[in-house]
Amino acid sequence: MPSAISPQAAKMRLIEIVRRRSYGTGVTIKLASGRTSNFYFNMKPTMLDPQGSYLLALLVLDALKESTCEAVGGLELGAVPMAAAVTAVSVAEDRPMPAFFIRKAPKDHGTQSLVEGLPRGETLAGKKVIILEDVTTTGGSALKAIESVRADGAVVLGVITAVDRLEGAAEAFATAGVPFQAILTVDDFQ
Repeated sequence: MPSAISPQAAKMRLIEIVRRRSYGTGVTIKLASGRTSNFYFNMKPTMLDPQGSYLLALLVLDALKESTCEAVGGLELGAVPMAAAVTAVSVAEDRPMPAFFIRKAPKDHGTQSLVEGLPRGETLAGKKVIILEDVTTTGGSALKAIESVRADGAVVLGVITAVDRLEGAAEAFATAGVPFQAILTVDDFQ
């Protein structure tokens, strides 16, 4: 039973939720890229909000509608709620999409895998995947994720981010030959 909300309406509502729950200004904050900024996006409150999670998943699935993607995932922790939402909503949208996540470092016990969420004995070898990211600044985190899944044999079709801060990620992905798409950008909040 596909969603009745249009992508444009979903995007407008998501902007409202992000503005209320995840966007802040007026403090100096250090970003994952090492840069400092006077505004930030902490997307966890949006990704863990029922409506925010649902809308973000709908918009990712809309971005994938012409894709041959077989699974979505990204680095822990930022991509985990996003990937989980996409895989859950994908069933309701009549396009089941498995998800995975990539550990920042392998556990020192158990399977010691970097890529998690796959059935026992399965790898990403030969699978076409999209890397998800919650907030993108320079693209460094997603490029690490790409390196990890390629080492597992995956074919990376691209990167989709919830929010692009417009600070060089698109250029980094272009240089790496990886298609990149942002659901929202910092321009949606200024």
